[in-house]
Amino acid sequence: MLNSIIVFIVSLLIGALGIYVGARVIVDTSDYTYAFITALFGALVWAVVGFFFGWIPLLGPILVFLAYLAVINARYPGGWLRAILITLVAWLSVLIVLTLLAVAGITTVDAVGVPL
Repeated sequence: MLNSIIVFIVSLLIGALGIYVGARVIVDTSDYTYAFITALFGALVWAVVGFFFGWIPLLGPILVFLAYLAVINARYPGGWLRAILITLVAWLSVLIVLTLLAVAGITTVDAVGVPL
């Protein structure tokens, strides 16, 4: 149980880092705490929408991703296009960080807060 909590927290911190980088690059916002809360909301929305709709073939994953994107859109200025760009930069940032950590033997390539 403790290991699961630690993995969740570390993954959430890495996911928040990705959102922070995305928001910094796309909308010039630099508040890690805000990114952390966004990642937490995003993970919760992802889980809830995934629970109710994720099982629907093809449509389920699209709905889950759109719900996550709606969180980014609601939390950051600039509309849907900038939300998509923030999410893309966040995803790439997290992928790079997790790949480096995996190569170092520290973790695997997955994180809470940013869909991979």
